[in-house]
Formats: sequence, structure tokens, C-alpha cells
Amino acid sequence: MTTPVSYQRHDDIGVITIDNPPVNALGQAVRQGLMETITRGNEDSEARVLVLLARGRTFIAGADIREFGKPPQAPILPEVIATLEAGDKPIIAVLHGTALGGGLEVALGCQLRVALPGTKLGLPEVKLGLLPGAGGTQRLPRLSGIEAALDLITSGRFVDADEALALGVVDAVADAGDPLEAGLAAARDVLAGKHTPRVTGELPAPAAAPAAIERYRAQLESEVPELYSPFRCVEAIAFSSEGSLADGLRRERELFFACMDSPQRAGLIHAFFAARAPHRVPDSGEPPTFDHLALLGEHPLFERLHGKAERAGIVLADRPAEATQACLIAGSDTTCPSHCLSIVVLSPGAAEDLTAVDADLALVVTAGMTELVALRADAERHQAAANALKALRLPVTVSRQGSLLATLAKAARDDASNPRAAMEAASLMLAERGWAYRESDIDLLAIEALGYPRHLGGPHRQASQAVGAERAS
Repeated sequence: MTTPVSYQRHDDIGVITIDNPPVNALGQAVRQGLMETITRGNEDSEARVLVLLARGRTFIAGADIREFGKPPQAPILPEVIATLEAGDKPIIAVLHGTALGGGLEVALGCQLRVALPGTKLGLPEVKLGLLPGAGGTQRLPRLSGIEAALDLITSGRFVDADEALALGVVDAVADAGDPLEAGLAAARDVLAGKHTPRVTGELPAPAAAPAAIERYRAQLESEVPELYSPFRCVEAIAFSSEGSLADGLRRERELFFACMDSPQRAGLIHAFFAARAPHRVPDSGEPPTFDHLALLGEHPLFERLHGKAERAGIVLADRPAEATQACLIAGSDTTCPSHCLSIVVLSPGAAEDLTAVDADLALVVTAGMTELVALRADAERHQAAANALKALRLPVTVSRQGSLLATLAKAARDDASNPRAAMEAASLMLAERGWAYRESDIDLLAIEALGYPRHLGGPHRQASQAVGAERAS
């Protein structure tokens, strides 16, 4: 069995390589492999400096989603990072693609960070109802200061390599385009005295910033008072200036577990998984993506699609031809040849009753999400059309027979005094009708298109939990 982490020496430089496609996620095998190779590198008498990098298109993109909701397996990430930080030899992290969440926390545990141009860095745990739980709230402020840490951690936003350098999160932006080349060059600079490695956890605690802490807390109270984890992030970051790293890590861990126990975390994780593949039509196989489409009539959506067509490798025409596979039709004065799949473009209001719509598919469009409803198209052609829309960077959820989105929107509009409860009631009805391929698709559409609170997980999740609680009582 191939190990996801390997060790190899290049002269007097030891190189630790993570190879866990597709995104080098920090699953248990990677964590265990890091522990073993860090120890091996520190025990290699011929290696004077170590380099940590990853193969493929990215550094470590974060946690392994296959472990979400499961009991943690040793070694846990804080143990891995403590081992990185306690080593006898400097370790240089070479970042490319993305270094997110636990991936960035791993890099913060190294003694030098080099980023390739185009790298994106961030701690987006707050978007899943969590906070960085492996030292991110304590080590980042020691490098960037408290205000920058507040900005990055409470928002979950990504920064590019140049901004990360300006903030002190990375030590250099490499000229090389290859992680190994950049890592070896940085290691030679360390050996030549051109770079001075630093143990992040041994840096002085950041200067207290009570004004910034209060400003961010007030901003959160104004913008997202209902959310739990952003306020815990502020508390953890504030603590970074109050004591030792060990004290800060203990407090961070306490707050991390408080977030883990929050119902909001469960709701946000549900919404995260709901968004992973809503364009997939069950039992459709793997049909080729439509790559010749005709856009008939006029619709604001069409201009957006034209902007993405070349990169997607899809031909968009203003009239059907022999090679055309599907027509997107806006307006009633256009027709689609019989050899093409017909897709009528509708607003939610116009899609409330699709029984009289003469088309193979209906595309229901809002600013936040679109829904591709199968009327008479089979699963294979439904999937081929959905693949094309996804390739054109259109967020799309698939359904059948009737529009989930239109039904939810009508329910919210009809009961404007309590649209959330109206959507919850409608979601149960939609699940019974069988229009949704997955019940989570109902939740996703409500969140992305109709403003249902993400931290609740969606109307169907809430309604199902309420029904379950009633049955249990």
C-alpha cells in the first residue's frame, strides 16, 4: 500500500512530501505519516534542514471531510503540529494552490513558510460553525498581530500570497513554479544564513488590542448576532495576548469543543454536504457533457453564460444548428428543433405550475441558485444538460416534475409574516411529492436562493427534526 507521506533526502536537505489526492486532506493516514516522517527527518544525521511540501495541484486544503462527524483518531492535528514545532531542525513549509484550515495551521507550526505565486491561504472554519482548533487562533496572532487575525479568522476569507507576505503569515513568495524547486532553494538560503527560521509558538505573545477586539465584537453583534462560532473566535484570539502559548492552546481547545457541541455546527455541516453535488442526477451514469448549446431569445443569464463558454469548451450560438444538442429558450416566440433538448428559462413565479410547459427541461433562475427540472427528459440527458450548466459556472440543483424553488418561494411570499415556517411546511410537502432527488436539495435551494439561515441547515432539516422531536415526546 502506498503511503501518503514520504521522506527523501536531497544532499543535506530532507524533504517530506504529502501525496494524498485530490487535495492532500489531513486524514488519519496523513497525520500518522507526518508524525513518522518528521521523526525520521530529525533523526537523519545527514539532513541539516527539512522541507515540507505536497504533490498535485495544492498544499493541504484542510480536514478530510470523510472524517466529519466521526470520533477523532490519533494522532490528532494539534499533536502533529506540536511535533513539527518541537523538532531539532528547521522545517520549511512550501505552500502552493491552497493552504486552508488545518493545512495553514500545519504551516504555522513550521519554522519558515514560502508560498508560490497564486497560493490562497485561509482559516475558514468559522463557515462550518467552528474555530481553528489546532493552534490557528494562537499562532496566527503571533505572526500577523491580533487585528489581522481577527479579520481572517472571523470572516474565513482567503488571502493571496502577496497579502500573506505583507501580513507576516509567510516569510517569502518564491520565484520558482515548482514546490520542490522552491523548497530546496529556500533550504539553501537557510543554510547560507539568508533566512532565519523562527518557532512560531516561541515568538512573543501579540500586543493586546482591546479596541480591535471590541470593534470586531460589536461588528459581529450588528451583522450576525445569531451566530455562535465567530464570537468564540474573538474570545480565543483575545486570549492569545494574555498568557503563554500552552495556556492559549488549552483555551482554544475548550472553545473549539464548545463550537463542536453547538447545533449551529451541525446545521452548517449539513449545508456544506448539501452543496457538494446537487447537479448529480441519480442513475444517470456518466453521459458526456453537452458542448453545443443555442441560446434563443433574450435573458440576462445568457450574457453570463457567454462569459464562461470559452474556458468551459462549450459552443454557444444564437440559433440552432446540426451540432446543437440543447436549446435554452427565453420567451415564447422561439422554437427548438426536434433533435435538440429543449430547456425553457423561467423565473420562480413563472415556474409555479409546470404542467403546461412544453419543454424537456425547465431552468428556474434566481440570483443565488438555479434549478434544472426534468419534465420529459430522461436521466441521461438531464445529467448532460446539468453538466454543461455546471461547466459554465452556473450553480445548479436538479429536480423532477415540479420546481422545488418555485414552491418554496411561493410559500415564503404567501406567508410573509413568517416565511421561515412557511418554507419548513412546504419542504415536508415537497419531500412527499418526490420532486427532490435528495431532501438536502430542498435545503440548499432555500439557503442559497431564498435566504433561509444557513446555520439552521435548511427548512427540511429543521422541519424533520421538529417532527422527530414530536414523535419522541
